[in-house]
Amino acid sequence: MSLFKPVGEKDVTRAIVRGFLRQLDEYAENDVTIVGGGPAGLMAGRELARQGFKTLVIERMNYLGGGFWIGGYLMNKATFREPSQEVLDELQVPYEKVSDGLYVADAPHACARLIAAAADEGVKFSNMTVVEDVILHNGRVAGVVVNWMPVTKLPREITCLDPVGFQAKLVIDATGHDASIVKALERRGLLRVPGMGAMWVERSEDAVVEHTGEIFPGLLVAGMSVAEAYGLPRMGPTFGAMLLSGKRAAEIAAEILTGARLV
Repeated sequence: MSLFKPVGEKDVTRAIVRGFLRQLDEYAENDVTIVGGGPAGLMAGRELARQGFKTLVIERMNYLGGGFWIGGYLMNKATFREPSQEVLDELQVPYEKVSDGLYVADAPHACARLIAAAADEGVKFSNMTVVEDVILHNGRVAGVVVNWMPVTKLPREITCLDPVGFQAKLVIDATGHDASIVKALERRGLLRVPGMGAMWVERSEDAVVEHTGEIFPGLLVAGMSVAEAYGLPRMGPTFGAMLLSGKRAAEIAAEILTGARLV
């Protein structure tokens, strides 16, 4: 006697296709498109979705979390400076106090909890998706132009697959060191990107959170994209500023979307 109910291969295929296309149709227009599914993007997504904003996270890899999974130097440990351990408390992630103001946690545990928290709040994801360009309406970022990531690996002679667009009221660049959305505007001569500076943990974390916000009409930066966009020092293997920057980006985005902040 079979343990599982009888289901054909065709049924599995239809379930995947219908579910994917339904989500694609629904999220072709959304409140906030977050590019980059690392700690800053996931944190921003969680905060926005829990407030009821229709939130989509685009990630070019086949997994979420970015470097959050592996922590520092492939050792699966992530460090957090006070007060960012409060986010770990929210996510119910255990951690140890190493010294005054410094904490360490298992990176896979923290990352998995953050992904689950974002999904629980209603964030939707589009993996293996790369942003080729931005949508600009009247001098404002109004969405992103996307394609399948594997298309970028094909020889140029045969890459004739046209991209599609996701329209959004706001876009958040949380692509880390790539700062890919900011650099898309730089290629159009609309921004100048100095690139991040050398490592200086103490200065970088405060600076990243302080500079988080709207860098161009309709576009916010969060996490290490902030350092890249403003020429700030890189923060190294500490993750507190990425989480708090994601929170700050969500706060600013919510203010813009609700009209509490002048655009």
